[in-house]
Parts: sequence; C-alpha cells; structure tokens
Amino acid sequence: MFENRLAKVFKHLRKTARRQEITCYRVYDDDIPEFPFSIEFYEDYIYVAEYHRKHGMEEEAHEAWLDQCIETISRVLEVPAENIYIKQRQRQQHRQGGQQYEKLSFESKEFTVKEGGLRFKVNLSDYLDTGLFLDHRITRGMVREEAAGKKILNLFCYTGSFSVYAAAGGATEVTSVDLSKTYLGWAEENMRLNGFDAERHHFVHADVLQYLDTLKINTYDLVILDPPTFSNSKRMKDILDIQRDHVDIVNRVLMATRKGGVVYFSNNYRRFVLDADNISASSIKDITAQTLPFDFQQKMIRKCYRLVK
Repeated sequence: MFENRLAKVFKHLRKTARRQEITCYRVYDDDIPEFPFSIEFYEDYIYVAEYHRKHGMEEEAHEAWLDQCIETISRVLEVPAENIYIKQRQRQQHRQGGQQYEKLSFESKEFTVKEGGLRFKVNLSDYLDTGLFLDHRITRGMVREEAAGKKILNLFCYTGSFSVYAAAGGATEVTSVDLSKTYLGWAEENMRLNGFDAERHHFVHADVLQYLDTLKINTYDLVILDPPTFSNSKRMKDILDIQRDHVDIVNRVLMATRKGGVVYFSNNYRRFVLDADNISASSIKDITAQTLPFDFQQKMIRKCYRLVK
C-alpha cells in the first residue's frame, strides 16, 4: 500500500520537479495514516520525518518496521539507504518552538543545495527542521520580484532564506530578526554563500515581540512575518499564540511599514482565521492557494496573506 502510493506520487512529482528545475521538494506527507511520514528530497539525499503516533508496537518491532519502510523508500525513490536521514517528531511540534533548537544527533549531515539559482545550507541530521521550508518556495520568489531598491524586514527569519531572496532581488538593506543565535548565524552564512555582503545587511538577535516596540514608524517597504503558531520559549518575555495575538502583531508591523508598503504574513496553524476587520491595512489578499507549490497541493499546511498599508 505504502509502496504503491509512494511510487505513484513520485512518478508525477519527479516530472514536474525536473521541468521546473527544482531539486528540493516533498514527495509524501502522511498520505496513508498507517505510514505517518513526511518525505523530502534534498538533491541526492532524502529527509524523512516520522510523526509521533500510538502505533502499539514494542520498540524492537517498531525499529524493524521502520527499517522496512526505509528499504521501500530507498527502492522507490532510487536513493541509497545511506543517503536517507530520519527524525521522529511530535505531530503538534510547531516551527521555531522549544525543542527545535536542541541538537538531535552527533553525526552531522550538512551541505548546500540550490533553489531559484541561489544556494542554501541544509542540515538533515541535527535539528527537527532542515533549514529550508520548501512550502514557501513561491512566496520567496514573490519577495525577490518586489525587492529592488527596497528596505526589507524579515521577522522570525529562521535561517534567512527570505532574506537571501530579497538581497538577490536588489534590496538596498535587509534586516533579519530571530531569537536563535544558531539560526541567525546560519542566515548570515546563507547570505555569504550567495556572494552578498553580510555587513551591508543586519542580523538582529531578539525576541520579535519585544523588538517590535523598538521599530520606528514608516520605516520599511516590505516585511516578511512568518511566526510560529505557538511559542513559550524561556527566552521569550511573553507567550505567543498566533490566533490570539495576530491582530496586535500585524498592526504593530504595519506601523513600521511605509504607506503603500507590503507585509507578507504567514503561519502554519491549520485552523487559523484572520481577523481582517481589525487589521489596519488598505488591502488584504489571501494568497495561500497561489503560493502553494506543486509538491504541497494536496495539503493546505499553512496560511499566507499579502497586506498593503
């Protein structure tokens, strides 16, 4: 059952990926409940995330089952088993929350991949996420197309992929903000990987919710806002709940945006409802569907909006 599904999906997605010259893409995402995996290509390597579930197996039986699954993935996707990296994660583990900052293994697999003609460092072994969120491939391209001559702010920047795209689009200045020094260093490294002067751009280690209070009004032409759904990190002053807090956060971001400026607001809370009536934007457009890449069409994994001040 798993093999047939994986083979069918891979045959279709591989053709699209080759046609679009994309080498990093998702091929499977929890399609069959009995096989709760997310499976992604990173060029010559495969990253498998096993979502936590009550499977009723003893540890030894589960390991044997997992080995069989890896053999199937290796055979169907035509990738040697030694090039497959697997992690186990909680189904409700959200981006940029708590555990994601912890190292997970000792044998590190770190290398660079290409996307949109740009280079990014990925790590398939040490963290819950790889360093490149594949679902925002199209959104990153939109930022690059709008970036020329603009002052740009990237909040909850993670490893700075949006920042790199903005620099590639000709942004005059990009400020990247994140609570993690590890990810900020990674973002700076990604900027240098692409030949951009990291000294010209800014990398700010801060709690974004507090950092918003320091921003001057009417400063930025374009802002990327991609917060976690929920965060109670010990390093944060406040607990973040994006459904509860999004109106306040978005309006504070809009205050720092110039008139006519754009805010790309995204989050991965699947039941998220935007309170548009209380957001101080002249235009709000739901761009979720148009920014979902071909390899995410079956899964509405996050919401995305384009707001104009």
